[in-house]
Amino acid sequence: MTTYDVIIVGAGSIGLPIAMALGEARIKTLVIDKRPSPGQGENKHAIGGIRATHSDPPKILTCLRSLEIFSTWEERYGDDIHWLKGGYTFPVYRKKEAALLKSFLPGQKKFGLNIDFLDTAAIQEIIPGITPQGLMGGTHSPDDGSASPLLSINAFYKQARETGVVFAFNTRVTKIFQKKGRVTGVLAGRDSLQAPVIVDAAGADAGSLSQMIGQKIPVTPESHEAGISEPVKPFFSTMVVDLRAGKGSTNFYFYQNRLGHVIFCITPDPPIPGKDYRETSAFLPQVCARMVKLLPRLRNLRVRRVWRGLYPMSPDGSPLVGWNRRVKGLLHVAGTCGQGFMLGPGLGEVVARMITGDTTESDRIILDGFSLSRTFSGMEALK
Repeated sequence: MTTYDVIIVGAGSIGLPIAMALGEARIKTLVIDKRPSPGQGENKHAIGGIRATHSDPPKILTCLRSLEIFSTWEERYGDDIHWLKGGYTFPVYRKKEAALLKSFLPGQKKFGLNIDFLDTAAIQEIIPGITPQGLMGGTHSPDDGSASPLLSINAFYKQARETGVVFAFNTRVTKIFQKKGRVTGVLAGRDSLQAPVIVDAAGADAGSLSQMIGQKIPVTPESHEAGISEPVKPFFSTMVVDLRAGKGSTNFYFYQNRLGHVIFCITPDPPIPGKDYRETSAFLPQVCARMVKLLPRLRNLRVRRVWRGLYPMSPDGSPLVGWNRRVKGLLHVAGTCGQGFMLGPGLGEVVARMITGDTTESDRIILDGFSLSRTFSGMEALK
């Protein structure tokens, strides 16, 4: 039997950053994925937004570190991952959203987020052509941004391999071995592999993986659609998030990436549980109507394609990160609720320190908020 210090199940938005951090710590690590290459699960369905603009301190702290990693990646490692510091902007047209966003500002600033509530003129400058009628201003966090999920995941993969991490693709984990209440390894394909630590970074499959030890963690996949336009001359770079609910949806959001494509997504209401990857005829008319109403100059933009991916949802919109209480050595990093791409790099370092026993005070704030044993109540406000 081949032996490793850590086996990670999942080579996506969460598994790759964990592997990279463990490799840099010289931990003998194997990553197993049922797909043929890295990022072929939900990572390739991500739209690329990266924000620390959350209402929840653990997410703020995690994503501030992620932003630091994304924004300095090319300088440190030489890979162009199409990082764009465009910020996130939440325009406001109703007193309800204005009061909500302003209520978050003290806590957001306390934990280091660069954010302010700006007046109408400032929002119009950031989003040229935004509908002015009723615009009351909005929040803007200039240090948030975007990057290419495809380029990023392959850059992380290259870096992980250079630090000695081993990968096994086209391989399914079918059993988790246990002895005296502790994991000892996995059955992957025909191979029995030993490790005292197994990391569940299986995304939408996390619930199924946990059932191998007879315990299902509360992660439920939901379908979400997104789309991308043809490239046009850049005229805005911020991620625009409209929190107002519409028919069949809650919020929607869009931005223009570094190549000029406008990428957009919508949060369906009611949610669509399950693993249905089929695009629908309802999505495009629904989201385009909302986008054009908010930013009329988009009306002549041609859509290149649409796609559907899965959000592995937790009950309250925040990740589940922690050691399994029933079986020692099994570490769950799951339920990232469609935010795995932005949480991944920061979370990868936290998880690596959990494994090496070097957690910091900031890590403890994050892990308390993401604890598997927390009381699930409500939904994170800026989910």
